[in-house]
Parts: sequence; C-alpha cells; structure tokens
Amino acid sequence: MIKNTYRLLSLEERKMIDVATMEVLAESGVMILDEEARSIYKEAGCIVDEKTNMVKIPEHVVRKALSCAPTGFKLYGRNKKRTTDIRYGGETTFNNFGVGVKMCDYVSPGKYHTRNSTEADIMNIAKVVDYADKIDFYLSAVAAGDLTGVKAQNIHEQITPVFNTSKNILVDAVGPFMPIYFEVIKAFYGGDEEEAMKKPIYSMTGCPTSPLEIGTNFCQVIIQAARYNMPCNVLSMAMSGGSSPVQLAGTIVTHNAEVLAGIVLSQLTVPGAPVWYGSSTTAFDLRRGTAPVGAPEIGLISAAVVEMGEYYNLPTYVAGF
Repeated sequence: MIKNTYRLLSLEERKMIDVATMEVLAESGVMILDEEARSIYKEAGCIVDEKTNMVKIPEHVVRKALSCAPTGFKLYGRNKKRTTDIRYGGETTFNNFGVGVKMCDYVSPGKYHTRNSTEADIMNIAKVVDYADKIDFYLSAVAAGDLTGVKAQNIHEQITPVFNTSKNILVDAVGPFMPIYFEVIKAFYGGDEEEAMKKPIYSMTGCPTSPLEIGTNFCQVIIQAARYNMPCNVLSMAMSGGSSPVQLAGTIVTHNAEVLAGIVLSQLTVPGAPVWYGSSTTAFDLRRGTAPVGAPEIGLISAAVVEMGEYYNLPTYVAGF
C-alpha cells in the first residue's frame, strides 16, 4: 500500500471549487427523481420543486451533513484477515475495474476473439482477485451476459463472488434488490441481523446522472445502504466536454456538486453512515464518442478529486489508470 503525496490544487483553489459548488447546490440545485429522497431533503430544509424535481441544497445543510460523515470505515470480508481499512488520509487501497460486458479470449500470440461475459467469468475473476494480495476488495467485474433477460441476473452477479472471494464485494447496486443483498449478508452470519449490520460483507456503488441529476435507482441505493450500514460509494461519472464543462475546473465543480448531493442524502437518512467520495469522472473523446479511462485528463481529474475528498475529510475513491 502507498500514500498519496502528489498535489495538484492549492488550498486557495480547493476553496474556490468549494465556494462554486455551494453556489451550484444552493442556486441551481440537483434534479432528484426519487420521491422519498425529495422528502428527506425537504425535511432537512432544502427547497424542493415537485413539478421539476429540482432540489436546492443550502450550504448549511451540506456543511452539517459533511460534519456527520465518517472519516473512515472498514470493508469486511468473509475472512476476517481480509478486512480493509478505508480512511481519509490513510493508505491507498486497490480493487479490480468494472463493470464490463465483454471478455477477450487469447488463442495464441497476437490472436484472440471477444465474446459476451458470463457468470463463469465472474467466478473466475473473483478467484483471481482473492488470490492477488495487492487487490484489497472485489468490484462487480463483468455482467453475466448468459443470464440476460433473467430477473435475478443482478443477484447472480453479486452472489457468485461471495463463493469465490473472501474479500469485501463492492456491488454495482440495484435499488429494489437492496433488501436481498442484506439477506445474503444475514445468511452469511447465520441469520444474525445485528452482526450483518455491524460487519457487512457487501458495500455499494452507484452513479449520479451527469449533469446534476440523481435517478430513482441510485437514490434508493444511497438511502437503503445508509439504513443497512453498508458503505456507499457516491461516484460521479461526469465527462468533460460531454456532460460537464470542457474546462477541467468546471468539471470538478460539477463532479463535486453531484457527489456532495449524494453524500448529503446519505447523512440526512442516517447521520454517520459510511460513504466514499467517489469518481470515475474523465474527459469525453469528441472524435470517438467514448469516455477514455486511460486519458491524461483522468489523471488530472482524479488527482483533484482526491484533494477535494481530503478537503472534506472523506475517504476517496478514484477510477482509471
């Protein structure tokens, strides 16, 4: 494990991003598509327009929520020795990338063919992650394409890793399935609900919809993760030049507003609920119409994101290479 020492933004620049973000949240607001979430914001003193679904979040609400958010938490696995500390200012941890829909089978040097990913691939990737000492937890790696159309596809995608890795599983979550995820944790602890709440072997991840919208599904993931005490990764996927300003500073403000809006919802639901300040934000490739996760811009964005997470004393998660 390593510690972050690189610095991109000065303290004054971080303050400027913070001020701009508070202005966006309070004056423009975020579109919140879930009725329960809007009621939670409204009860806390936010201005809610039920016709447009826009929620304006005053600065004092954001500051209070941030004061409640923990500076760290543990990711529990089936094996106690595989527990990982996630902490503001702590050591850097690693997980595999996700969520893919294709696999590449190598036939011989320089020759390969691609195919849709399957549940068997999930099993094999989870085993590799379990073996690799430098990977600290497992993220939903690929889709079970062989189960497309099956109502329980996502459940298969999240239960299969349980049997194949002893590390914590970061779930690409579906809101209506949150009670089922919790039942899986309870089953692991022999039906002990208290132990399941105390040491969840699942953590959750999901994304706002850039720019400045949180859909019903992710609202429910945030709300229920807080109630089940499952760590939740509020991960913006803004694309500079696509769904956010082409200037990277403007993208960081958009990103910051989306993530803070999600963290506020978490803390309004259950103060002290474990959350990540997350990012898979990158630049939009205008020529190819893609979101490159290996572009130079994502390195700059991720560095800025880590520093903004540190500015708020929050554990931070960034994606890409």
